[in-house]
Amino acid sequence: MHIKPTLSHLQKLGCDYAFYYRAEGQPPAYWATRERFPSASIIKVPILLAWVHLERSGQVSRHELCNLDEEPQVQGAGFSWLMAARQLPYQDVLLMMIALSDNLCTNLVLRRIGLERLERVFKEALGLQGTQVQRKLMDYEARQRGLDNWVSARDAIHFYQLIHQLTPEERAWVESVLLVNQDDALLKRNLPRDTVDFYHKTGSIPGVLHDWGYTRQAELFLFTCNVQQEPPVFDVFGKLGQLLLPQN
Repeated sequence: MHIKPTLSHLQKLGCDYAFYYRAEGQPPAYWATRERFPSASIIKVPILLAWVHLERSGQVSRHELCNLDEEPQVQGAGFSWLMAARQLPYQDVLLMMIALSDNLCTNLVLRRIGLERLERVFKEALGLQGTQVQRKLMDYEARQRGLDNWVSARDAIHFYQLIHQLTPEERAWVESVLLVNQDDALLKRNLPRDTVDFYHKTGSIPGVLHDWGYTRQAELFLFTCNVQQEPPVFDVFGKLGQLLLPQN
């Protein structure tokens, strides 16, 4: 596949992008027109990794019960706000945060960790310099005050190293929730069903489309913003996602 002409099409569509691809045994390919992007739910990956770090030191536990009513019942992605059960282990809350991109579940995790502690973990423990959570999800008042959530493309490359550094038990759990992500509309859109195990997280808000993940053979992400027309950008995601197919 000719990657660079496919990416140049994004610029013709008026998009900014960051693209990374590394096949096993091959040097990485990285092209970007900007470094920092609105997170559009990709932020949930480093939040998950921060939870693992804090759990390793006994500061949080997946087995703790979480009261789903402790946060305002924001909607959008996910359906925890509709559930009859109002107490769940954080393990289930974290699962819905990743697999369904559930906004209420994410805010409950942010409440449990705390935004200031999360910022310290990002910078001091995980080595993330451009990724930041300034507000909870669906907090439009905070957004109007100029607070937002950001993901750095260079940090997103570092996410792969952080996952490799997990213990086998930690990695098995993280991968179990990434694998069941229910959104197949971006990098997976052109892949034959059930042919590729893609451990990934997607994100989308108006003007922003992201997909980050990896298989056992490859690492791949595409972040886009300033998207004016979604259908042709979806086509680019589909073409690049074919890089995930086993290479002959």
